[in-house]
Amino acid sequence: MEVFLPAIRVRRMTEVEATSVVKLWHAAKKNAYSYLPLEQARTFAEDYAFFTQKIFPHCEIWVAELEGLVRGFLALNGSYIDRLYVSPEVQRTGIGSALIGQAKKLCLSGLELHTHQKNLAACRFYEKHGFRAVRLGTSPPPESEPDVEYHWRPR
Repeated sequence: MEVFLPAIRVRRMTEVEATSVVKLWHAAKKNAYSYLPLEQARTFAEDYAFFTQKIFPHCEIWVAELEGLVRGFLALNGSYIDRLYVSPEVQRTGIGSALIGQAKKLCLSGLELHTHQKNLAACRFYEKHGFRAVRLGTSPPPESEPDVEYHWRPR
């Protein structure tokens, strides 16, 4: 039996898409961080303000479209993956992989990122894509959660 998967399109985010990207991010964080009460309590307005004031001005933001809808995004600050999120309902469909592929094309000498040690799905995802844990630590306050620093270097 042949299975048809719609094409994932990765492109730069436009400023007018900020609201839809923040909606995606807000939902994905609630899903991923059940162990972080502060994230569970954050409002959409707080996330929107943070995104537009702290992430958008400092990062190159790429979105992944599936069937005409933005379903994931990647925020790159140089070679540092500041954020990578996929809508919970379409995770494990190749969207995150497409975004990582874009990051690798843009940063041929390597990539770095941090994620929480408790975020096992993210740890498995990055390791599947060739990232190696290089340091264990603690995220800055107010989270103060055990985290892991990952690096990807081309062969």
